[in-house]
Amino acid sequence: MTQSLIFAPLIPWPLIWGALAFAIVLLTLAVVRGLSGWGLRAVAAGVVLLALANPALQEEDRAPQSDIVIAVVDDSASQQLADRPDQTARALAALQAEVSALENTELRVARVGDGPEDAGTLAMTALAEALAEEPRARVAGAVIISDGQVHDLALAPDMPAPLHLLLTGEPDDWDRRLIVKNAPAFAILGEEVMLTLRVEDQGDVPANISPMAELTIAVDADEPQTYTVPVGEDLELPVTLPHGGMNVLQFTVATVEGELTDRNNAAVVQINGVRDRLRVLLVSGEPHAGERVWRNLLKSDASVDLVHFTILRPPEKQDGIPVSELSLIAFPTRELFVEKIEEFDLIVFDRYSMRGILPMSYMDNIVQYVRGGGTVLVAAGPEYGAVDSLWRSPLAEILPADPTARVIEGGFQPQLTDLGRRHPVTEGLEDLAPEGGWGRWFRMVDVIPRAGQVVMEGPDNRPLLILNRVDEGRVAILASDHAWLWGRGYEGGGPQLELLRRLAHWMLKEPELEEETLSATVSGQTLTVTRRSIEETPPGDVYITGPDGIENPVPLAEVSPGRHEGVFEAPSVGLYRMEQGDLSRVVAIGPSSPREFIETIASGEPLADTIAATNGGVMRLSDGAPDVRLVRDGRPASGRGWIGITPRGAYVTQDVRVAALLPGWAWLLLVAVFAIAAWLIEGRKGARKLT
Repeated sequence: MTQSLIFAPLIPWPLIWGALAFAIVLLTLAVVRGLSGWGLRAVAAGVVLLALANPALQEEDRAPQSDIVIAVVDDSASQQLADRPDQTARALAALQAEVSALENTELRVARVGDGPEDAGTLAMTALAEALAEEPRARVAGAVIISDGQVHDLALAPDMPAPLHLLLTGEPDDWDRRLIVKNAPAFAILGEEVMLTLRVEDQGDVPANISPMAELTIAVDADEPQTYTVPVGEDLELPVTLPHGGMNVLQFTVATVEGELTDRNNAAVVQINGVRDRLRVLLVSGEPHAGERVWRNLLKSDASVDLVHFTILRPPEKQDGIPVSELSLIAFPTRELFVEKIEEFDLIVFDRYSMRGILPMSYMDNIVQYVRGGGTVLVAAGPEYGAVDSLWRSPLAEILPADPTARVIEGGFQPQLTDLGRRHPVTEGLEDLAPEGGWGRWFRMVDVIPRAGQVVMEGPDNRPLLILNRVDEGRVAILASDHAWLWGRGYEGGGPQLELLRRLAHWMLKEPELEEETLSATVSGQTLTVTRRSIEETPPGDVYITGPDGIENPVPLAEVSPGRHEGVFEAPSVGLYRMEQGDLSRVVAIGPSSPREFIETIASGEPLADTIAATNGGVMRLSDGAPDVRLVRDGRPASGRGWIGITPRGAYVTQDVRVAALLPGWAWLLLVAVFAIAAWLIEGRKGARKLT
């Protein structure tokens, strides 16, 4: 129980202060005039003013509140290294024992793991949340048990009591890590891109550790190559991407005995390979309604460099015009088909026939161009079955279909074959059809396939679109010259642009359009595996090997023709290798080198300023758990082998009683007594003076 004097004035305080000033003036006049009772008058005035202030005696019944100590325990990934988990457990147990031995003191424990999306250790956020749940007047101190690598220092709360760090780890810890300092997200195919790597040692590195490291580099999980590189120096690595689309580069530094962890010895860089320009040679033969559509389609793409070779005046045309009067410029056929043919990414023959314009030797060059990795698309019309057909040139040895010389006239809707529904070039195109299906075509050339894959067909199941691989190159035949009707929107049209885009990208060997692919998408720690195959037999399980070396089978289910998917929940972040048969892929879940493993050496430096501002201290647990002592507010709260907390003396008021200091009649009686006494004294002195 505590007592205190309080005032509840009967009139506003300004009036009381005014009355006091008036009383002082009157008393001053009484003193000046020599009135002998001025002292009693002063007491009477004081009693009146005190009565107006209405003093009262307040009694409180208080229940003392315990002091609270907050312990933030770091359970992040870097805290799982070496013997840090045991150090943390022992330190927490010792802290609980010390706090429980203190009178009227409680311990609150908050645990913090890895932050979302590789945010690191959010110890300050956890401390702020723990403080928000407790009355600040009861917080006597806070302790963080961690390796000191905290990544949200800017969010450190304003502490009402000392903050301490119990530092895990050993003074002689050391670690080797791989840093990718510079890696672009995109690169142009055929051009070198420069990556900057660095192998770095941290901590107390033993003298017998070599200053050289073994660096292994693998591209798309292919055969790795190993190099010996210096430690502590930036390494400039020139890289030329092998293909378009996503290229996965994996870098690994050999583990050295004694280093703290190998989780930061590897890094994965994903670079999207893009073509600077798609160089297309369009060779047009007999003019027809679709010729302009082909040209406009290719010219509409800003990334396409188009060279259009067209025959406007065939040799058999005899119109009597002298050659010297023709305004046409001679086309550089030798330059295109001999000297610079390798520079083209795609050659398109649109209704072209052999009319003596291009020599047979040029056709031989095109055959060698395809076998070496080039691509040819033949959009065939009636000329493909004629005597001057491309099939009757050296190009025939790489063409996948032989003409029968029959031209089929009449409306028909192109259809996908069973293989076409699974093939990445045509898979899903039926979903892009307008209501009622694709628009009709009205002519196609009858061909007999002798190689390749038939993905589209016309009337009576005759081959319409045939794809084929020839050595390193690719060839496709579209056995109709009416694809332009889709582009014009006839009877609703069809996906001409999407079909030709996919066809061009397949011929250019874009990885996402390969027939047999293994890929994955990552969302958080969920890995969705996609296996694309044109085989009728469903693929088997995909085997995923994680950073821990454990192999996990993932069953696949068909989600659409030719596409199978499976889901794998990764137990931790890191690099995962997927394998099925001859296919393999490396994918990173989370960053390849998580933020938790960028700095793995325990250090109190990051928290030093925050702790010093609260008079707290940093204690290494390798020296043993510290004692807990009570210190006064504002005094140093740490020393050799001990940390301090500040008692808060908080309480809760359970009952309040207020009683007037004197009743009203007692105040009146006091005023009357002093006023009458002053009057009597002054009256007697005045009577004696008159006598």
